[in-house]
Order: sequence, then C-alpha cells, then structure tokens
Amino acid sequence: MARLKTFLLALITLGCALGIGFVMQNGAGPGRADLATSVVDPDSIVHTSSVAPVQRRAPRAADMVIPAVASAGDGRSAGIVFAALQRASLEGPRGPDKRHIFECGMYLTAQPRPGAMVALALSAPCHGATRVTFHHDGMMFTGMTDPDGALDVEVPALSEKALFAATFASGDRVTAQADVPAMPFYDRIVLQWKGRTGLQLHAREFGAPYFSEGHVWAASAGDLSRSALGEGGFMTLLGDPHAPAPMLAEVYSFPVGTARRDGTVAVTIEAEVNADNCGREIAAQTIERTEQRPLRLRELTLDMPGCDDANGFLVLKNLVENLKIAAR
Repeated sequence: MARLKTFLLALITLGCALGIGFVMQNGAGPGRADLATSVVDPDSIVHTSSVAPVQRRAPRAADMVIPAVASAGDGRSAGIVFAALQRASLEGPRGPDKRHIFECGMYLTAQPRPGAMVALALSAPCHGATRVTFHHDGMMFTGMTDPDGALDVEVPALSEKALFAATFASGDRVTAQADVPAMPFYDRIVLQWKGRTGLQLHAREFGAPYFSEGHVWAASAGDLSRSALGEGGFMTLLGDPHAPAPMLAEVYSFPVGTARRDGTVAVTIEAEVNADNCGREIAAQTIERTEQRPLRLRELTLDMPGCDDANGFLVLKNLVENLKIAAR
C-alpha cells in the first residue's frame, strides 16, 4: 500500500511539472483560519542548555519576514488583530495607480514543485535592491530583490489553490496562483516571527532523540527525497536574518499521505536565551495545517529571562500539537 501511495504522489508531481503555469490576479483575501491566542504557561517551560545554537544558512536570492504583534487595546484578541492585518495586506492598498505596475513590467509567477512546494519568481524592474513582503494563507516573510528587481524563492504551500502576493512599501503589489494537488499528502507547521527572537522549530519523529537522524530542525533540515518515500519530514527556512527588522519563518512538513510507519512526531518550539532577547517579551505566530483540521493560526508571547541568566534554551511545550501519523 505504501508503494501505491508513493506511486500516486509521483504521478501527481509529474502532473504538476507538465501543468505548470500562473494566474495573475488583482486581489484576493487569505484562506479562512481558526484563530486562537496562546499564552505561554510558565510550568510548560523547560530551561535547558542541552541544545546547541544553530547558524541559519545564508539565504539564496529569495529571503523573507512578518509584522510585529500588537495587542488590541479594546479587549479583542491579538489573534483576530493579526488576521485582520493579513487580510488587509492582501486586499490593498488601493491607492497606487495600477498603470505604474504595467509600465514597470512587474509580474509574479507561481509554479508547483515536488513536496507540495511552489516556486515563486518575482520581476520588479522599478524595485531593484528593495524589500518585498510575500503573503500566503497567513504566512508572511520578507526578502530583498536583486539590483534588477528580481527574486526567486520556493515556498511550502498551505492550500491546494495557493494564492501568493508580493507587496512593496510603495504600495505596488502583484499576485499569482498555483494549483498544488500534492498538498493533501502533507501536514505542515509554521513558526514565524520578527527580529532576533532566538526561536526555533523542532520535530522529533517517532521518538527520535535530539541530534539523531529523526530530529529535524534548522541545522538538520531533512531531505526531500526521503520525504517523497514517506520516511520522514523536512524543514524549510524562510527569511534573511541580516536584513533590517527581518521577518523569518521555519516550516516543518511531513508526508502523511505516504507514511511508512505509525507513530508520533513530537513538535516543540524552543528559544535560545541570548543578549538580543534577554529581559524582554518576544512574540511569534504558528500556523498548523493537517489532514484532521483546516488552517489554524495562533499567536504566542513569551517573557524571556533576565540578562543575568542569558544562556541556555527554553523548551516551550504544548504550544503546537504533536502530529499523529498512521502508516499508509
């Protein structure tokens, strides 16, 4: 049965390659998501120095970001505020003259890739070496175009009809859509934040200990070919940590549609305590997309230890649900 599922996934991937294309649109809102706000329970935090720090890899020509979280002063949940910002960013702004976009020759293409990934190619000749923000189903990240205004990046899709938008501070905006038929074969968890938070997403597959082959994180991101065989997941890193006010994201993907074994993937969020985040509050968002539920967006805030104890790691438990895997 596992071989049949793998064969079906291979057929879908081939179909994606043959049917590559893009759709330019003038506007659309993000997919609906269940909203919740997470407050970190101090009892769920384990302070440890057992995890080694990770150096994020240097980004390719495509790198990204997310907006700072602001609490609503009128009693509304911060999660709803964040969702409203996401929708506004995809729907507008309305001010810029669209003729400028055509005169500039701006366009965005989106092409499906193996692993339910989407290859984005942005061309914006009037925005060379300029910060650009990408949006997709609540996920946001920022990159810098090259001197010619070009930027390429591969992004994990969060829906089968995957809509992407690229926006500039000037208000110029282009969109593209891709069909991702392989999306139901994957569960995905996103952790995204702004600035130097020290946050990391960790997945330990089927009881794997730290730093073993089944421990997937930024320093050991996994292999897409291994994932295609249903043997394990992979991590995608989005964002340029050297950009001003960087917005970063880590996305864990597991191929539930071709899984070779039953078990659990333990997913945790961890924070390295350092001089950049000690003694302050840090904020982040998670997005969960599994076969059991639609997209779910959560916000979290964490008061970091004081700078007198700026070392080690905090392991944040129960902020993201573990993945329950059934062999296929």
